[in-house]
Amino acid sequence: MKASFLSDDDGERVPKYSETATRILDAAEGLFVELGLEATSLRLITQQAGVNLAAVNYHFRSKDALFEAVFARRFAPWARECLRQLDALEAQVAGGEASLDVTSVVMCYVRPALALSKDPLRGGAVFVRLFSRVLVENHRQLRETLSRDWGHLVSRYTAALGRALPGLSDEEVVWRLHLGFSVMFHAFAGNDILKLFGRSAVSARDPDLIVKHVVPFVVAGMRAAPSGSPAAD
Repeated sequence: MKASFLSDDDGERVPKYSETATRILDAAEGLFVELGLEATSLRLITQQAGVNLAAVNYHFRSKDALFEAVFARRFAPWARECLRQLDALEAQVAGGEASLDVTSVVMCYVRPALALSKDPLRGGAVFVRLFSRVLVENHRQLRETLSRDWGHLVSRYTAALGRALPGLSDEEVVWRLHLGFSVMFHAFAGNDILKLFGRSAVSARDPDLIVKHVVPFVVAGMRAAPSGSPAAD
């Protein structure tokens, strides 16, 4: 991948793409959301971006590498912001300024997702829908990359949630984090399931309204009694 690098406010190296590479990324992002990875050809991407195949090969080498770049361009800033917010919360807890409760932990990843979904320059709802597809489709190479580069994100949130829910086993905590992430990104993707049944009572494309309803839902699920206990029946 041909890209120079800049450092953000925390000293992280982030790629800075040329104008041509950015056009390719933008075009590919929209097509991957609309059609999926397998159905999106390099020919479609070059037509949408107004470049030739040589330009795609020069900047990204292959469609798989391009897909990874499309995803990482949006995901990495979101993940770093999630970690920053968790760092800030844990520092406040250590200083006695806040308590480590479930809602506080959940909001550390909901706030960055809300900001991302409302900012077209960072991918907005388009990337959130792409992330939703990635969660349900089998992109082996991308999943391996996420595990390698961002496994610590899940570890940090699992540990924080475990401290906020001391009555749950490690397995139970991991399941609840898995379900919490899944619900959040599915909701932010704007998928109005009820429309399939002829009802459209929800505003599935309104990020602020989604947060209003999804946070209490996720928090209540995380605080529920352990699975299989009498209180859970």
